[in-house]
Amino acid sequence: MAAKRPLKISRYVELVNTPMATATALPPTGDLVTIRDWLRYGVSAFNRAELVYGHGTASAIDEAAFLILSTLHLPVDALEPWLDCRLTATERKAIADILSARIETRKPASYLTKSAWIQGHKFYVDERVIVPRSFVGELLCRDGLATVAGDGASVKRVLDLCTGSGCLAILAALTFPDAEVVASDISKDALEVAKKNVADYRLNALVTLVHADLFDRLPAERFDLIISNPPYVTTKAVADFPPEYKAEPALAHHGGVNGLDLVHRILAQAGGYLTPIGSLVVEIGEGREALEAERPDLPFLWLDTDTSAGEVFTLSAAQLTPSN
Repeated sequence: MAAKRPLKISRYVELVNTPMATATALPPTGDLVTIRDWLRYGVSAFNRAELVYGHGTASAIDEAAFLILSTLHLPVDALEPWLDCRLTATERKAIADILSARIETRKPASYLTKSAWIQGHKFYVDERVIVPRSFVGELLCRDGLATVAGDGASVKRVLDLCTGSGCLAILAALTFPDAEVVASDISKDALEVAKKNVADYRLNALVTLVHADLFDRLPAERFDLIISNPPYVTTKAVADFPPEYKAEPALAHHGGVNGLDLVHRILAQAGGYLTPIGSLVVEIGEGREALEAERPDLPFLWLDTDTSAGEVFTLSAAQLTPSN
């Protein structure tokens, strides 16, 4: 999927004013004493390696800050208070190792830290799932999808299709505490990760995980809200992925020739799973123009966020009849 929600660490770029220096793959840790030293070194090393970002961060400084703060078990959104803190030899070695691993493996930082964040909520991730980044998650946390769900009182059952790590299902359960949430995925491996996250949030009583291919194998039930961040990357884009994106499960990215294969399947069946007052909310990346051209019969309402425009749509149950 396309890049989503970078951590807001870039504002500290002006604070990193240590002069540039030549660095090796594994630096002499005694020469780098403070977090500021290591941040400067990491940015330089990442720029030389021409790493690719988009898994929660958008730049070398954001990525280095995330890895350093995560390794030191510090808040990932608060760099400035720690910049001039001196590090122990053990801490310096740990930071050197993880920065080197990011360059050598080209894996997303979240796979190295086993953690990803959406709107201040931390989730466990590993190579069995895509690194979560979702505008639907931003909408849930911003105002509880108020455009769709109002004050949320009418939302008693939620379905999360293509749940992956389970992050959207968990955010939905936190947003609508009186609702039951069903989360499905075609990948059994992904559901194992989601199971861990649901347990970590102590939501086992509210979130049910189901192995299903979209609506196939789901029980014939109705939901007040269906949300989905399905695979929507085009075949060509998947083939051209840099190593960071190739490290993720291809199944979680591939949406067909124009990226809309799963979206069309969702549109074809969602009406039969919504209550009369229910709504569908789907994230589709940059596919708006193609989708509107292929489905001119549907009055898509686009839900913008602080960092996106025209990437999430909603339709009501009344607009989604089985004949559509």
